[in-house]
Amino acid sequence: MDELAAAWRRDGLDEDVMAMLEVSKRAARIGALVQQALRGELAELGLTYAEFEVLTALNRAGEPYRLRPSELTRSAFLTSGGTSNVLQRLQKAGYVEREANTGDARSRFVQLTAEGLRVTALGLEASGRAHREVMAGVPAEAVRGAADALRDVLLVIGKRRFR
Repeated sequence: MDELAAAWRRDGLDEDVMAMLEVSKRAARIGALVQQALRGELAELGLTYAEFEVLTALNRAGEPYRLRPSELTRSAFLTSGGTSNVLQRLQKAGYVEREANTGDARSRFVQLTAEGLRVTALGLEASGRAHREVMAGVPAEAVRGAADALRDVLLVIGKRRFR
């Protein structure tokens, strides 16, 4: 990343744009490294990263661990088509069930099953291990500072919609 920034500087890129590019590139790289560290353990559980994201979104909802598909799409950062495909696989595996929304006949709820809760707990343990592995050697205060700084950035840009 530092070499890339040096090349941008040589090319005359504005410092403010360079800083923005560095933030996005570094955040993406950290995310990719965590996903890479986690993928093997998720595969052992029979899960893809997207399936794990949906399970954890349902888990975060708290009891009764249920959301509408549109809420899952937003929470798991998937497309509606991607969410639909993931839900089909998770339902077939017995990790989620779909039930009618008695308050709105046009929509359904997706809810974790007992087996889904069990697999989600195992996935969360694996996620903790992956994060510790990736962040090993990084001082805790640097991790906290980065998390706080990224929160500040996302509070400003997180709600924006782009084409």
